Amino acid sequence: MAQHFLLSAQSRTLSLKDIYKAGEEAAYGTFRAMRWSETGGDAVCPRCGCVETYDISTRRKFKCAACGHQFSVTSGTIFASRKMDFTDLLAAICLFVNGVKGMSALQMSRDLDVQYKTAFVMMHKLREVLAAEMRGLELAGEVEIDGCYIGGHIRPSNLKEHRVDRRLAKHQTGTRRVVVALRQRGGRTLPFIAKREGEGVQIASRIVAEGSTIFADEAAHWDDLVRDFPMGRINHSEAYSRHGKHTNNVESFFSRLRRMIRGQHHKVSPQYLHQYASEAAWKEDHRSVANGAQAGRVISLAMASPVSRQWAGYWQRSA
Repeated sequence: MAQHFLLSAQSRTLSLKDIYKAGEEAAYGTFRAMRWSETGGDAVCPRCGCVETYDISTRRKFKCAACGHQFSVTSGTIFASRKMDFTDLLAAICLFVNGVKGMSALQMSRDLDVQYKTAFVMMHKLREVLAAEMRGLELAGEVEIDGCYIGGHIRPSNLKEHRVDRRLAKHQTGTRRVVVALRQRGGRTLPFIAKREGEGVQIASRIVAEGSTIFADEAAHWDDLVRDFPMGRINHSEAYSRHGKHTNNVESFFSRLRRMIRGQHHKVSPQYLHQYASEAAWKEDHRSVANGAQAGRVISLAMASPVSRQWAGYWQRSA
């Protein structure tokens, strides 16, 4: 019997031991190589694009020979103004991708011996760059669509006679949201946050290519998709899969997201739900990629992402 990829040595190409054993200079070199991959790690001025720069080694900065601008390897990126050592930053990314069902900011803060706010913001910055990779993608071929409701329940009462049906709208807190996910078979997963599952009809019309086949359950709101797409419907009260008609792939993503929220974060604010959903989708799509390659992809995305508009320094922007 063949060994599962995640249990094989091929899936483990990066470890904390390797990162700290290599040291700070090696970690710094990794970020340089990812930031300026086209020049083999040689600095390029982010202001004018000049490749002639001076190395200010005492400050780990560079100075452009053309415009005189001083910059660092993280200047203008989502890690701008970072204070953490590059070994710790690389270790954080390693821990982030190794947590296949997520990692709490509290655990990250303890593993790296940093403040909770530092870990919280850093992890949200990483989720932000993962979401950026999915922006503007179009799905084609066979696409599955479904929704998963998250949060909004009131706490159950202690006494049985005081308990109510927490599924009813009048017993919700108003923070309930639905993650509408579309997953291309053999392709990417794109999550969206909405208040009603039916909003997925407009989302599908916008991001699914013409001529694609959409698979959905028997919920009535998906009937509106029949006008624009060939469809395969599955009645889950009768079967989960029949003659190739199923939504098992998108349900796999929902399983990962639920385990991430319940097992690691316990509670997620609607304000941040889209970032957690993006993290779960990215990890679901890259589950068969070695962790070293995953970490390299995250670093490349971070080095290509601009300064965050939501997260400043080590906490949120006030505006």
